[in-house]
Formats: sequence, structure tokens, C-alpha cells
Amino acid sequence: MAVKEVKRKGKKIKEAEIEAKDQRWHCRNRVTLVFGSNDVEELDTYIYTKDSLDFKTVQFHQAKSKAIEEILDNCIDEFYRGHVTEVKTTLSEDGKTVTVQDNGIGFPLTKVQMVYSEFRTGSKFKDMEVDEKGYLHRTLGQNGLGAAATCLTSDEFKVTVKHYNSKKEQTFTFVDGALKIKKTRPKPFKGASGVKIQVTLAKEVYKNNVIDEELLRKRIIDLAYNNPGLKFLFNGESYLYKKGLFELAQRIDADNAQLIGDDKYTFDGVNAKKKKYKGLYDVSVAVVLNAKSEEREKFISFVNSTPTFDGGFHHDRVKRLFINIIKDKLEREAKKAKVTLVDNDILGGMTFVIGVIMPNPRFESQTKRKLVRDNNFDKAIEQFMTKYMAKFMRNNKDYLEHIIERAKSRVRFAALKDASKKGKKQKKQRVEKLLDANERKKRDKCTLFICEGDSAIGGLRSARNKLYQGGIALKGKPMNVSQATIKDVLNNQEFSDIMASIGLVIGQPAQMEDLRYSKIVFLADSDVDGGHINTLLTNFFFTFWPELFEQGAIQIAKAPLFEIITDKETMYAESDDELESIKKKKGIKIKEIQRNKGLGEMSPQAFKYVLGRGDYTKIAIEELSDAKGMLETCFGKDTQLRKNLLIDDNEVKINLKSI
Repeated sequence: MAVKEVKRKGKKIKEAEIEAKDQRWHCRNRVTLVFGSNDVEELDTYIYTKDSLDFKTVQFHQAKSKAIEEILDNCIDEFYRGHVTEVKTTLSEDGKTVTVQDNGIGFPLTKVQMVYSEFRTGSKFKDMEVDEKGYLHRTLGQNGLGAAATCLTSDEFKVTVKHYNSKKEQTFTFVDGALKIKKTRPKPFKGASGVKIQVTLAKEVYKNNVIDEELLRKRIIDLAYNNPGLKFLFNGESYLYKKGLFELAQRIDADNAQLIGDDKYTFDGVNAKKKKYKGLYDVSVAVVLNAKSEEREKFISFVNSTPTFDGGFHHDRVKRLFINIIKDKLEREAKKAKVTLVDNDILGGMTFVIGVIMPNPRFESQTKRKLVRDNNFDKAIEQFMTKYMAKFMRNNKDYLEHIIERAKSRVRFAALKDASKKGKKQKKQRVEKLLDANERKKRDKCTLFICEGDSAIGGLRSARNKLYQGGIALKGKPMNVSQATIKDVLNNQEFSDIMASIGLVIGQPAQMEDLRYSKIVFLADSDVDGGHINTLLTNFFFTFWPELFEQGAIQIAKAPLFEIITDKETMYAESDDELESIKKKKGIKIKEIQRNKGLGEMSPQAFKYVLGRGDYTKIAIEELSDAKGMLETCFGKDTQLRKNLLIDDNEVKINLKSI
């Protein structure tokens, strides 16, 4: 099918002008293609303080930072080859000139001009060639761009190479992005060989050519942690580490830092020339476990000493394997606790410190901020995590328990949120069983009696102060909320009625000024069952509104066990001892003693005596954590705790005291 002809007006049409720009122009005017963003941006990272790290958002100039890093990275490549033991860096007082010097072997002087002013020049292009031991080379630079791009975007780039093999040194000065090149004559040298580079970046290219001292120091310390045994000097400061990235984790938090593992992995392959080769991965993973923190997980990671700010394959793989291995380990516990673990249950408060040294790393761009997938590396990480996570979990049983507790708290929080919505609706519903106080305005003067059984409510109905006293009856023993879900509690009619009567909502703190009753008084029989009812009610209110105890709102009314009718008055005793004390009083003639088995047997006068007292036994909390522990012992699912309590011969201190 023929292409349709487009009819255009005029005889000639102006065409696009085709230009050819040299690499200097292209690098200086398109620096973002080589070094990334040329604008100041915000970066979430960390800064080294004297003894620790400060995670913060910094003002970061990607291109400027990368230009200097390229020079440092070349020193690291020589360290990988076994030629460098020390790297010295200085930053001038005005922050515009950086000098980097190593004590490596240098390189042929005839190659200096080409290396620093021509792209695609270097020694690291032969990706599949091996060293004398048969291993693929491991480097930071692979494209022959970095150092040359720094030179071409500098006002001055001065290089002194002291070549070990030729025993000669020579200095090249590249001015205005290598538009002008000056060089000295080669001459013999004494002392250490190596390369020294002095850089002043071009203000024309970078807008502001001042180097951030704090971020440069961070990069140098990062390199020191990544390359244990390699000494770094920066403006008189010395950095030398022996344990590598685990020391970095310890610097974050010495008490909570743990080394998951530090190991080497090899793989075999065949190159295009059908020659066999071996590849070597160094993998180091450390973590900082802060169980008290609810912050999202953080990652500090490096590939061949380069910080991978944007993460990538090593981040994702380590993170996913860490999560999956722990989920598999805790599967039974999670089912038992009726929770489903999510990633944040495991990762909350954690900081991962990951270091990888590998052959031929592939990044998304020249800025090397994100690592892409590597099949051989995938196998190495899986072997690494499988090997070391078993020991990690054995050593961190408390952490595993904390994960389950965190999941429980999350589920509980969600349930409380739902409960709050449902509770607001229940709060407005009329409670049929409530014998309400008649006061409408001064509800802070009202008291609600929670009674054992309908018979008790009958006695309360006739004896109460109708204006300020109300009552509601229980049917038998209330629910044990420690072994129930929040949904179960909400669906429990008795507790729903109690909450609606008082104005309480699960998931919302009790505001005294908003409640319909300022005092909640338990009124049960003076026997073992009555005591059990009182403790179950205490557990209910303490579980959801512990603040009521601080306000003294939760109280117990003790019903008289004996009614003693004398010739002058009726007296009441709450115990056998109190009865005996009354019997011994002089001037009293006892006509009759009535023993009440329960509230239903009390006379109307006894009810009036109880309700007329006004103040009752307040339940107060001395120590919140102890109270929670005791209630968990008494009402929790672990029956062994109760058995231990019952057979303990020592005195048990319960911090629920009577006032």
C-alpha cells in the first residue's frame, strides 16, 4: 500500500539544522545524563555525628556529589585490585577545591591525557575477563565516563601520576574542561607511587561549585565502613574500620545492632569465547532491632561501596526473604493468636545495613542509585538468608514474640476502631433494663449500681435515692473479656447495656464530664461467687478504661452478711468477726440475728443502709504494669500462670489495693 502524499504550500520548507557537538560540550550542557540531577534536591539519608548517625533530610546536589565520588571510586577499584592501602582527601577552606590522593601503583603516563579527557577510556570494559585466580573483576567504574566527565566539567583538574612500574611521575593540568592542557616533563620520583587529583568544579556547569563538607565526609566514612582495612584521611581526620558494615550498624545503636551474616559466594560460568570463569559475591547484612520504635524500616545499602539511595534488587530480595522466613517460622503462633502477620509487624523499627561486592553490577543509570536484577546474585542472596536467618531467629526469641504482640495490637486497634463506631450507635440506644437516676443536669452526682440478679434490683428499686442513684442487673457471671475478642464484647448484651447506661465507648477514653454516672459501684453477694463477679467486672473496666480507676470511679459496695436486731436499733455486720464484736458490746440486747445468703434476702432497711453510705471501697491502681500482669494471670488464656499462683507458698503482692 502506497504512502499517502501530503500537499504542502511553498516551494521550499525550512529544515531542522543538524549539528555535531564534541563530548566536552555535551558533557557540560547535558551533565544530568552522566551525573544525574543538577539541581539541589531533598534526600532522605543520614549524617554522621560524633558517635552515632542522624537520619534526616538533607539538601543534596546529585551531579556535584557524583563528580567528586567518581575520583574516590577509582581509588576503591585499585584497592579491590590489591594496590591501595590509604586514601587521603582534603577540602579547601572555601569548599571549592577537593584533592584526592592514593598510594596505588598509578598507570602509564602516556595514557593520562586520554583517561581524563576522552570518554570510553579505561581498564574496566572487559566484563567477562578474569584475574590471575580465575575470578571476574569487581569494580565501581565500568563505562569509562566518570573521571573524564569530572575533568570536562571542571574549571581546573590537576593530575599527578606516580607510576610504580616506570618509576616516573608527571603532572597534567586540565583547564576549563580540558580546553587547555598543561603538562610537566616526566621525571623520577621518590616515596610512594599512586595518583593525586585536585579538582575545582566549573561554576558555569554546576551553578554553585562549593562542595558540601558534611556530605563529602559522609561519603568518605561510608567508604571506610565498606572497605575494612583501607585507611581514609579527610582534613586531618582518620577513618579505619575492621568489622566493616557491622560497625556501622553498631554506630546506629550499639545495644540493638546484630550481624545477620557476612559471607562469600561463588558461581561458575562460560564467556563468549567459551572460557570458564568464576564470580565472587561478598554479602554482609546487619540489622538494628528497636522493638520500641513504630517507625517504618530504614535501609542503608551499598553495591561495590556505592550508596544505592534508590534501593533496587538487593534491597527487595533481602527484605522479602527476611519477611517470608519469619512468617513461616511464626505461622503456628499466628494461627494460635488468631492474627495474620503483615510486613510492618516484622519490619517496624528496623534498620537494615546491606553491603554487596560483586562482579559486573548493573544499575539503572550512570548515577548508580538503583541496582537491577542479577540471576546469579539472586541465588547467592537466597543461600545467604537461608543459612543465617535460622541462627538469627534462635538468638531473637523475644523479637519473635514481639512480632506476635505487635500483630495482636494492630488487630486490636482495628477492632477498637470498629468498636468505637458501633459503640457510638449503642450509646444512643435506650437500655430497657436500666433503672435510671432521674437527675438530668447534674449527672456528676449520680451513681450506678451494677447488681447481681433481678432480686437485688428489686431491693434497690425501693431503697434508692431516685434522683441520684440508678441500677442495672446482671444475669449470672459476666464475660471474661481477657479470653474474648472485642467483637464478642460488643455482642454481649449485658456489657452493651452497661456501656450505654454509663456513656462509655470501647476505643474511646472515658471523659468524666461526659459520663452519665460519675461512680460505678459493684453490688454483689458477699460470697465467693460475688467476689468472682466483682473481679470480672474489674477486669472489664480496667481492660478498656483504666483511667476510671485513677479517678476513683470504680467502687465495691459490701452487702451486710448479718442483720442484728436489738432492742434499740438494727445493726449490720459484714463478717463473722464484726458480728462477734457487736455481740460483745455492753448495753445491747440482741433480739434476732438474720444471716443473708445473698442480696435477695436482705431487708428493705438493709438495702437503705447500704445505699445510704454514699462512699464505698474504691479500687485503685498502684502500678499499671503490675495490675495488667495480675489480671492476665487471673483471667488470661495461660492456665499455667494461675496454677503457679495457687501453689506459690510465698506472699503474692497484688497492686490492686483497697482505699
